[in-house]
This record gives sequence, C-alpha cells and structure tokens, in this order.
Amino acid sequence: MSAKAIREYDGKLLLAHYLLQSPTLAETKPTPAFAPSQTRLAQVNLSHVSTADPADKIAEAVEAALDRAERQNPWLTSTKLVAKPDQLIKRRGKSGLLLLNAEWPAVKDWIRERAVKEVSVGTISGVLKTFLVEPFVPHPQDVEYYVCIQSHREGDEILFTHEGGIEVGDVDAKALRLAVPIDEPLASSERIASTLLADIASETQRAALSSFIERLYAVYVELNFTYLEINPLVVLETAGAQPQVIFLDLAAKLDQTAEFESGDKWALARRDPAATEGSGPAMEFPAPFGRELSKEEQYIQDLDAKTGASLKLTILNKDGRVWTMVAGGGASVVYSDAIAALGYAHELANYGEYSGAPSETQTYEYAATILDLMTRTP
Repeated sequence: MSAKAIREYDGKLLLAHYLLQSPTLAETKPTPAFAPSQTRLAQVNLSHVSTADPADKIAEAVEAALDRAERQNPWLTSTKLVAKPDQLIKRRGKSGLLLLNAEWPAVKDWIRERAVKEVSVGTISGVLKTFLVEPFVPHPQDVEYYVCIQSHREGDEILFTHEGGIEVGDVDAKALRLAVPIDEPLASSERIASTLLADIASETQRAALSSFIERLYAVYVELNFTYLEINPLVVLETAGAQPQVIFLDLAAKLDQTAEFESGDKWALARRDPAATEGSGPAMEFPAPFGRELSKEEQYIQDLDAKTGASLKLTILNKDGRVWTMVAGGGASVVYSDAIAALGYAHELANYGEYSGAPSETQTYEYAATILDLMTRTP
C-alpha cells in the first residue's frame, strides 16, 4: 500500500460521481435515505506558474485562471461562495485561509492577493497555487457532524462524532467507532445507527446519516481509499423531501499502488462535465504543502505508482555528503536516526527506501537516480 493524499477537489469529485453507484457492502441493502447535494466545484489551478516568473506574467496567469473558472462554472456569478487553498493544508480556517459568504468579485480579489505567494501555516511555509471555490451553504451548527474512515492492518474503522466543524476537538478521544474486519461485510444500517449515531435525537437525521455512511463506505472500498475524513458533514432537512447531505470539507488519501485497478474510475470522475464520453485526466497526487517535488522525486514516485513494491525518495539536502540506499522501510528509518545521532544530520542528503521485491529494472532505475544525484556535487 502507498497511501497518497489527493486534493479536496478530486476527493469531492470521486464522491459525487460514485456515492450512489458503488456496490454497497452492507449486510442489508436499503434504499438511500438521503439526497446528495448538487456538486458545484470550481478549481483555480496555477501549478504551472513559478514564483521566479516576472510579476506581469504571474498576474496574467492568475487572470487567465480566474476567467477560465468563470467560463466553466457560470454559477460563480450568481451565488454566495466559499474559497480556500486546495494544497493539503490542515486547519485552513484557523490560519486565515478560508473566505466565507462572498460574491465572486470578492473571491477573485481574495485569490489575487494570495495566488503564487508564499504563506506560513504553523512552522511550514509554501506557495499557494491551487484554490477551490464552492457555493456557500448556510446552516445551523447543530447539524454539523464529523465522519472518518481509515484503514488499519486488521481492517477498516469508521469514526463519527455528532459535533463537527472547526472546533471538533480531540476526535480520537470523543469519536464513536465501528470496526469492519477484513473480508467481512459492513454492519446493517440498524447497527450503524446504534453504534455511531446514538447521540442524534432526530430519527430523520439518524436514518439519513446511517444510509450515507453505508454508501460512503462502498465508495471507500471500491475506489481504494486508505483514508477519508469529512468535517463538517451537514444534513439539511426539507419538508416533503429527503434530507440533503453535504460534505463541506474533505481530506482523503488513495492507495496509489491500486492505480492499475482503480485508475480508470478515478479518471472518469475527473472528466470534464461537458464531455459525454471518454475519460478524464489521471489522478494527481500533489506534494505536501511546503514541498515541490524535484524531477528525480517525481520520477521515483511514478515508478512507485506502477509497482506493488515500495520505492521512496525524498531529497533533504542536495549538497549533503551522506546518501543512503536502504532496503526496507524500517531499516531506512534506523539508518537515518543513526546518522543523525552520530552528528551528521546536517549532511544527510536523502531519505528513501526500496522494499517489497521490486524488479531488477526498477531497482536499477532507483539506484541510477540516487547515484546521479550523489555525484552532481564534488
């Protein structure tokens, strides 16, 4: 398994496309007791722009990206909006990186002020290049929930709290949990409700959430997620209609080694909405906020994605004099710790490992990349 984080934009596209399509793994298969919200997502992507570019070129690229988003999503000009960076940043609201209840002109100004500029989130600094814009959904706080599915060695685990949002607090301490062991079906809707939703008084909300969790887990398994967190998850009741379930904020990871199995499904969900056939672009796995992958790191990541083995490379200091090429994830950590303990952390050039029986060709390419990097500096 190679768990790789994806953008919120892509995670929401996957859920929107497959939420009602994925085959349920529940013991019983009831009709969904909720209505998914209409998916309206606009991405402003400037990943091709560099901070080293001239200021006028950057400004031109920002305007072009904003114009493109408006052309592709006419609803931007007629509704209140939410805007945020989409670069694997946690706690964006607490870091001042969330704009709420704004008109499109204000959103454009907000993005212009931040696009292709460096910001600090905690101790990490990075350049903002990708933004997500969505409709603003007014709602009371008491309909905000938290749900998370994560994979362990023994199986999957579903976590739920009836208090979601920015002040969710210590989830590990307060969440109710439901384990799904390997090769066993998901529990019935009744057991999901009794185990996870006991704190919810509304029968309608409880039924909607139970049904939603069942469908969410079906998507999780079919698309080879390894982690999926929604906070807040909002349920809005409307007289004479099914409750509407809206996932306002989402974080997700996919098993990149499952691309041979699920890659076409991932790409289908990313297809241009105007297209009626064919597939979309392959799934992107962005680097963590504050890091941009070098050409060599990207090459090893691409190799890793094509094998069931594990090939990892992170360049820590390209001018460092201590390079490692270690077989085994555990061994690579021990070697790195030993180098640091001996007083050579400042000289440690890379962290990486190869394991899981990569082929001779893959091992050669990995070694050639390390040796190329190592011999560039005298």
